[in-house]
Amino acid sequence: MRALMTAVCVAAAAWSPAAGIATDAVAPPFAVTVEVDAARDVGAVTDEWRFFGADEPNYATMKDGRTTLATLGALAPDRVYFRTHNLLTSGDGTPALKWGSTGVYREDAQGRPIYDWTIVDRIFDTYRARGVKPYVELGFMPEALSTRPQPYQHDWRPGSGTLRTGWAYPPRDYARWEELIHQWVRHCVERYGRAEVASWYFETWNEANLPQYYWGGTREEFFRLHDAAVRGVRRALPEARVGGPDSAGAGDDFLSAFMAHARAAGTPTDFLSFHAKGQPSVIEDGAGRHVRMGLSTHLHAADHEFAAIAADPMFRTKPIVIGESDPEGCAACQGPANAYRNGTMYASYTAASFPRLRALAERRQLKLEGILSWAFEFEDQPPFAGFRQLTSAGIDLPVMNVFKLFAKMSGRYVRAASDHQVALDAALADGVRASPDVGTVASRDGDRVAVLVWHYHDDDVAGPEAAVRVRLRGLPRAFARGATLAHYRVDATHANSFAAWQAMGSPIAPSDAQRAALLKAAALAPDEAAPTRVAVARGGAEVAFRLPRQGVTLLVLTPAGTPR
Repeated sequence: MRALMTAVCVAAAAWSPAAGIATDAVAPPFAVTVEVDAARDVGAVTDEWRFFGADEPNYATMKDGRTTLATLGALAPDRVYFRTHNLLTSGDGTPALKWGSTGVYREDAQGRPIYDWTIVDRIFDTYRARGVKPYVELGFMPEALSTRPQPYQHDWRPGSGTLRTGWAYPPRDYARWEELIHQWVRHCVERYGRAEVASWYFETWNEANLPQYYWGGTREEFFRLHDAAVRGVRRALPEARVGGPDSAGAGDDFLSAFMAHARAAGTPTDFLSFHAKGQPSVIEDGAGRHVRMGLSTHLHAADHEFAAIAADPMFRTKPIVIGESDPEGCAACQGPANAYRNGTMYASYTAASFPRLRALAERRQLKLEGILSWAFEFEDQPPFAGFRQLTSAGIDLPVMNVFKLFAKMSGRYVRAASDHQVALDAALADGVRASPDVGTVASRDGDRVAVLVWHYHDDDVAGPEAAVRVRLRGLPRAFARGATLAHYRVDATHANSFAAWQAMGSPIAPSDAQRAALLKAAALAPDEAAPTRVAVARGGAEVAFRLPRQGVTLLVLTPAGTPR
């Protein structure tokens, strides 16, 4: 969350960059060479990108929420996970920014618990019908259990209001809290089946190390809350996957203290989770007023937590989920520093950050299982309103198309190197503030080879294109008669609904015809202008193309004569 939560936020329409970075009309393209050895295996493709989440649970069952979930589920059916706040919050299910509710718990006049799973069932049913699984956050506190119930629902709005109200406090009765969790998990087992629920993740609360926002108790009270929740889960389903603490990557010792507590208390811990965020800003310089991203801040936050885990002999072998991993800390806040979201800046940042987070974990010999993007959709908002989201009014944004590119990489990673990729330590120390970052990863799945290339810079200003030449070697024998190429692009003129909307004059209420055009512009499809056949000689091939600044591209090569 960070201090960004309290910043004064204004409508995104007040200042917005171009939909994609236009090519500098003066500077010529610069040459980039990418080398790919398809015969050199460097490890399994682990699909860390398959995790998503949002503050507002009730959006999932609404029209655009259902559509967005269906898109996510189709990327990797039954392997995509969704995490949300407020699954246990009291209320009637009416959503608001950073708010939602399910009304699962109340008490009668004699103080006896009354459980009602109607709304939360509807949410999970919506996930499962679209091939998405719950990453279950056990929170927040029902009104009847809160030690400080009033006021209960917060009055937070972007730039004003108090976020931490009655929902954020410890329970007045830890036994009742444990029993609530137990009853809920038991109900889920009955409704969805034992094996299904055992495949979910269960963790307690959110960012309990940020007392000004999400937790009104002490650290010790959170640990007690967590232990009780885990007992409740495991009583209902002994094989359930439990972990935590989904703490904010604030540079503190919270995660180390959590591990020490779990060790001393003997609390089962199947995975560890924490959050890592960047910090964009608005820069005034010779290039004018523009957004500067905070990739270094993001990577530092993650590496601090990785270091804490690596230093603990008991926990360093546990799977890790970065339970929120984003360019900044407030999806529901708008404003100039967040104006990167609608266009290709967010897309290229995503492409450039995920491989580096994986590399940081690998360097410390840790198992990074998931990188969760805290981005979903905001229902019934103006088009391209400036929230951090994957879709706007049911229309895919460029960043969603990067996840579609990720989903096309499978099998095993193979060696890939770019002579213009910013080194890991340089990105960790300084981000990408000097030369642009033209980076790559590649994979092979049988006779299918995929090469992802991104062109990223922290500064959202115009710059020259990269003239990229991909040199492949070690292609399987099946390529002896040549290769079929599918070339996917996400840039200012490809798979970019925001650019199309701006070209229409930014209509606040697109007509049916305009909406149809936006959906078409958002679609990710092979570039029809790109060559579809590539010559192969002695297991080698070359593909050349131009990649605009803040563009992302994927080459998929298959043996000639096979389907793409």
